[in-house]
Amino acid sequence: MRKPWSAAALAAVVLAVAACASSSSTSSSPPAAATAAASSSASSPAASMVLFRTIQGRSVLTNSNGFTLYWFSADTSTTSKCTGSCASYWPPVPGPLTAGPGVTGTLGTITRPDGTIQATYDGHPLYTYVGDSAPGQNKGNGINDPGGIWHEMTVTGRIVAPAAAVSVVPASSPPAVPASSPAPAPVTPTATPKPTHAPAPAPSTSAPGGGYGY
Repeated sequence: MRKPWSAAALAAVVLAVAACASSSSTSSSPPAAATAAASSSASSPAASMVLFRTIQGRSVLTNSNGFTLYWFSADTSTTSKCTGSCASYWPPVPGPLTAGPGVTGTLGTITRPDGTIQATYDGHPLYTYVGDSAPGQNKGNGINDPGGIWHEMTVTGRIVAPAAAVSVVPASSPPAVPASSPAPAPVTPTATPKPTHAPAPAPSTSAPGGGYGY
């Protein structure tokens, strides 16, 4: 005949089973710190590195996808003047950035009016340009916007003037129509006056000597 389990023995068995289940759950779940680190690593954008490439013989900064970076002459080292609709044509580059090989300037950040963080290079807030449809293009270099001129960001920070500055007109604005100049009034030629001559004197009909013959 089997003896019934005592209350103490039953309690010991229950505790042992609970400990086993807890150990199994802990070993199968990754540590919280490791999970957070993996998540942070996966969410780090590749575009956070700034590189450079040679465009038209110049060393120009690009993002990691090869798109040219620009700066705006109206900006200051602490303030971006490109906001609102301007930022839809010239997207600000999020900061901070990491310098790639050959990038020797000083990287930094500013806080934009909307509270977002924008990357800077040698004190210039950085942008890309929606008109560049492929890596290696620099169609924004030299564009003259109201308030300032856009320049490609070179490794040295030196301004390189483009062949000819162009103006950008937002897609929503109608193209400007040049005013036509009035046609010049026709010039009426002035007739040259003909010279007038005094009439020749009539020949005399009187004979010499009074007409008597003697």
